[in-house]
Amino acid sequence: MSEERKSLNFIEQIIEEDLANGMKTNDLRFRFPPEPNGYLHIGHTKAIGISFGLGEKYNAPVNLRFDDTNPAKEEQEYVDAIKKDIAWLGYSWDKELYSSDYFQQLFDWAVMLIKQGKAYVDSQSSDAMAEQKGTPTQPGVDGPYRNRSVAENLDLFMRMKNGEFEEGAHILRAKIDMQHPNMLMRDPIMYRIIKKHHHRTADTWCIYPMYDWTHGESDYIESISHSLCSLEFKPHRELYDWFLDQVVQAGNIRPKQREFARLNLSYTIMSKRKLLQLVEDRIVTGWDDPRMPTISGLRRRGYTPAAIRKFVETVGVAKRDNVIDVSLLEFCIREDLNKSAPRVMAVLDPVKLVITNYPEDKEEWLEAENNQEDESAGFREVPFSKYLYIERDDFKEQANSKYFRLTLGKEVRLKNAYIIKGESVVKDASGTIMEIHCTYDEASLSGSGTEASLRKVKGTLHWVSIKHALKAEVREYDRLFMDEAPDGHQDKDFMEFLNPESLKIVEAYVEPSLATVKVGERFQFQRIGYFNVDDDFTPNHLVFNKTVGLRDSWAKQEPTNQAPNNQKQSNQTERKAIDIIQQLGKKYTNLPEAKQIKVKAEIQKLAEGVTYEELAPLFNTAAKKTGTRIAVMITLGVLLKQGLEKNSDIEAFIENALADSNSLLVAEAQNI
Repeated sequence: MSEERKSLNFIEQIIEEDLANGMKTNDLRFRFPPEPNGYLHIGHTKAIGISFGLGEKYNAPVNLRFDDTNPAKEEQEYVDAIKKDIAWLGYSWDKELYSSDYFQQLFDWAVMLIKQGKAYVDSQSSDAMAEQKGTPTQPGVDGPYRNRSVAENLDLFMRMKNGEFEEGAHILRAKIDMQHPNMLMRDPIMYRIIKKHHHRTADTWCIYPMYDWTHGESDYIESISHSLCSLEFKPHRELYDWFLDQVVQAGNIRPKQREFARLNLSYTIMSKRKLLQLVEDRIVTGWDDPRMPTISGLRRRGYTPAAIRKFVETVGVAKRDNVIDVSLLEFCIREDLNKSAPRVMAVLDPVKLVITNYPEDKEEWLEAENNQEDESAGFREVPFSKYLYIERDDFKEQANSKYFRLTLGKEVRLKNAYIIKGESVVKDASGTIMEIHCTYDEASLSGSGTEASLRKVKGTLHWVSIKHALKAEVREYDRLFMDEAPDGHQDKDFMEFLNPESLKIVEAYVEPSLATVKVGERFQFQRIGYFNVDDDFTPNHLVFNKTVGLRDSWAKQEPTNQAPNNQKQSNQTERKAIDIIQQLGKKYTNLPEAKQIKVKAEIQKLAEGVTYEELAPLFNTAAKKTGTRIAVMITLGVLLKQGLEKNSDIEAFIENALADSNSLLVAEAQNI
C-alpha cells in the first residue's frame, strides 16, 4: 500500500475501491441532507466537510437536499439559515433540492408496493403497535391488519391521502418480517397522517413519508453514488437497501450508504430539540447567540470559516463515536486569528494612571505595529497623554517575584511607549484604588533607539489615553455549560449545568483607531484575547464580542485537594511546575495533533506558576531535544503575555527556534 493510499480515510478508500472496480469518476455524486427544523451546529460541520470535501477532491457534484417531510417542525427560516451557513463555510452545492420534490414519486412507489403485497395500512394505536413489535431480544408478532387485502389497503391509503381520517387513525407500513432480528425491519412505517401546513407544498398533502422511506429513494432519484450518514444510521442500512431493492432498475446508479462517527464536543449539546429549548426559554438571545454551538452563533462570536474547517480536518473521519475536547476548536480559532487579526489596545477593567512628571497639556501620537505576524499589516498611531487607563489587575501595591506588572517602586514599560515607575496610590474611603501615580523616563520611548529606550524591564502593559479613548460595550462570552457532558446524566436535566458566568457585559475603553470598525471585523485586544464587532454595533455604540482568550482558562489542573492513594501520586503533586512541563515536553513531538492540543493547554496552565528565573536555564536545552524546547517556548509565551519583557536571551532563544527544521517549534516561536 502506497503512502498516498495510507493517508486516505476509510470513506475515501471505499470510493477508491469502487473506482478501481469499474465505477466511473463522472458517476460520483454526493449530497448533504439537513432537516430544516433548526439551525446547523458545529456537529453538522463534519458531515458538511465530508460530503463537500469529497466533492472538491473528486471534482464531483454535491446536492443540498432538504429533508422536509415533517411540516410540524420545519420552517423556511431554517432553510434560509442552512443555506447561508454552508455558503459562509465556503462550500457550493450543485443543485438545491427538497424531499418534497419527490412526494408524488414516493406516493406512486408506495402504491406499487401495496399492489405487490409489500405494504399495508395498519389501524392499531401506537401503544398496540409498540407492544406487538417486540424487543431486541424478543421477536414481534403479526398485527391484526397485516393481512388486509390489496384492494382494502389501496382504498384506505387513497382515503388517507384525501384527508378523510384524523392524525393517528392509520399508517402505511412496509410488509417485511415481524420476527426479523433487526427491529427496524419489523414492518417499518412508511407514511403517517399530518394535517399541518407545509412550507413548500402548502396543504397539497396530508400524508407525509417517513425518513427511512424517503432517504434512499431520494438518493436514487438524484443518482447519488455514496450516501454518507452518521453512525446512528448504521442499523438503518439494511432497511435502506431493502427499500432500494423495490425500485432500483438495472443500469441505474444504486446509492451506497456508509456511516461515519458523528462529531461530539465537550461542554456542548448537539440536540436541536434542546438547543430550541434554550432559545424558547430565553436562556440565550436566539439561534445566533454567540454562546450557542450553531454555525450562526460561532460566526457572530467571531469564528472564521478557515478555523472551523481546520477543526473538522484535524478531528478527521472515524468509525467510532468519541468526544472531542472543545479546547481543540478554541485552539483552531486562536491559530487563525493570531495570523490575521490586527492588534489594538483596550482596557476592560480600568483604573486611572497619572504620570506625574508628564506635561499637563502635552499629547503624542506614537507608532504601534498592527500585527507582528503579518509584515504587510503596517503600523498605526495611538495617542499618549498624562492620564491613562490600565487594567486594574495590572497593578499591585506589593507583589512577589512572579508578578511582572506594575507595583510601587518598580518599573514596567507601557506598550509602544515609555518606561514608568510606580510611586503612590490614591484610594477612596473603602480602600479601593482610584488612581495610580507614577513617573516616566522621557528618554525611554519604545523604538527611539536611545540607550535609555533599549534598557530592559520585565513587564509590559497595554493602556489607553483617557482623553482619546472610546467607550465600548464588551460582551465577555464563556462556555454555556460547566459540565463536560451536560446532557450525559440520566438523573439530571442538562439545564442544571448552565454556567451563570457565560456572559459578562462590561463598559470598556478602546483606542480611537476603532472608531471606524465594521460589523464582523476581528481584532486582538492585546494581552486579553480576540474580539469581533457584534451585529448590534452602531457608529454611536461600539459593541465587541469576546471570541476566545489568548489561552485556555479551562485547562485541567493537577488534583491537589485530594489525599494521594500512593506515594507516587504524592511525589507528583509536590513536583515543581517547571519539572512537569519538561516531562510533558519530552514526548510532545510524537503525539497526535489532538493530543498535542491538550498537552499544550496543560503546559500553559502550569506556566502560570513558573518564574522567569526557573525557565531561563532551559533556553540552553540541546537542539535534539525538540519536544522540551517546544514546551519551553509555550511556557515563555505565557510569561510574555503576563507582561514579561523580552531581553537578549529571550530573543536569541526565539531566533534559534525560528531557524529550526521542526515546524512545530517554528510555529510556537512565530506565535510569540
